Amino acid sequence: MTAQQRREQLLSVGKSLFAARGYEAVTMEEIAAAAEVSKPVVYEHFGGKEGLYAVIVDRELQTLLKRITDALTGEHPRLLLEQAGMALFDYIEGDTDGFRVLVRDSPVPTGSFASLIVEVAAHVEHLLAHQFKTRGYNTKLAPMYSQMLVGMVALTGQWWLDVRKPGKDEVVAHLVNLTYNGFSHLEHKPTLDGH
Repeated sequence: MTAQQRREQLLSVGKSLFAARGYEAVTMEEIAAAAEVSKPVVYEHFGGKEGLYAVIVDRELQTLLKRITDALTGEHPRLLLEQAGMALFDYIEGDTDGFRVLVRDSPVPTGSFASLIVEVAAHVEHLLAHQFKTRGYNTKLAPMYSQMLVGMVALTGQWWLDVRKPGKDEVVAHLVNLTYNGFSHLEHKPTLDGH
């Protein structure tokens, strides 16, 4: 195996193990044994378990972010919601191990699921600001609404990861129904009834 092939093999083995059991439960011995190499080979490529994990998380974050941003090609807000939702659920369905690694507790602060939500929300923010402006809403609220929207979709994806029912098309349709129809009836200055 070339050095690059070995590196890819270790990444694949590590991803499967971390997805199945989590970062803390997996040992360097298990990674090496599953890859049929000695521990020094793993250290040589990644400097240790944390280095291997960090590369896996970074790759998955970039893959998911690219899928979502590439999917956002529509102009209408409802279509954008559908595209973003389907991109996330397609990723969950097609790369379950990758998503499992992302949603588990991470020892790598910059590679957490929360950081992914923040990054995706930043991409959605400008789309919301544009929609807010055309509808006469305060565009300064777009970052907050972006966090709410992306957080809701991401947590629904995390729930669906294990239940898988209803099917992804139905889940995304319900997400779009809630968010789009909710956005359609936004109040310009919402207040709490109890205050």
